[in-house]
Parts: sequence; structure tokens; C-alpha cells
Amino acid sequence: MRKKINFKEMDQLAKKISEILEKNDTIALIGDLGTGKTTFVKKIAEGLGIIETIKSPTFTYVREYELEKFNVYHFDVYRISDPSEIYEIGYEDYVNNDGVLIIEWANLIKEELPEEYIEITLEYCNDESRYIKIDYIGNDNRKKEILKYVDFRN
Repeated sequence: MRKKINFKEMDQLAKKISEILEKNDTIALIGDLGTGKTTFVKKIAEGLGIIETIKSPTFTYVREYELEKFNVYHFDVYRISDPSEIYEIGYEDYVNNDGVLIIEWANLIKEELPEEYIEITLEYCNDESRYIKIDYIGNDNRKKEILKYVDFRN
């Protein structure tokens, strides 16, 4: 389902998502430049209690944040030209290692994503709002649970 939401609602949605994350979850963020992917990550991080400044890891590919509950690995794969390049930066060390992956530009490595992941697509609407679509790939029960919790059902 796709919804039009303002930035305050987007911040609230990111916080709700942060509340339901579990070890080994992956969030695949998709959207053009300027649609708010990094801002969305910042709000998820805030909800998780990360106090460090969140910057997009465009040139380092990944930033790590240690939490008591689980570690968070923030990827930005914008500069990757072939999906298999993700393994050159140690991607396999992060997948299913009891942390949470948040991947900006995930559509560029779609075939390398885990079997289950939260897919969030952001599209530009206007200066005050974005279209957002949330899906859970690979597990219909978890999809229903997440969409209900974040109030993103039909």
C-alpha cells in the first residue's frame, strides 16, 4: 500500500518501525536522491536510542552502531555498479549476525538481499510530503504483523 505522508508522520512511522525491529531484520530503503532515505534512517536510529550523528555512508559503504539489544549496520550502496560488489565490502559478515541492516539504495542489490526484509519505498510528492510504500518480503505473517503495527494496512 502506498500512502502520502508529511514529514511529521514520516518521523512517527520511522519511530514505530524502530520499535518492531528484531535481530537479523533488514530494512531495504528505495528512493531517488532527496526523497528522505537518510533522514528516515536518522529517525529509526533515534527510536533505537542511537545518539551518534547519523551520516549516509556513501563513501565508506557501511557505518556500525553498537546497541545493547543488537548492532545496527547502515549501508549506502549508491556507488555500487554491480550487485556482487557488495561482497567486496564484507556484506556477508553483516547478514544474519544478530544485527539489523538498513540499506539505502537497496534496489541496486535486490538479488543479494536476504530472503526476508522490510522494503520501504520513498517517492517525492512535494516539499512537505512524500509517498511511502511499505512491504515485508518473504514472510506473510510478519508482513501482516508489521503493517498492522505501523498502521499501513488497506
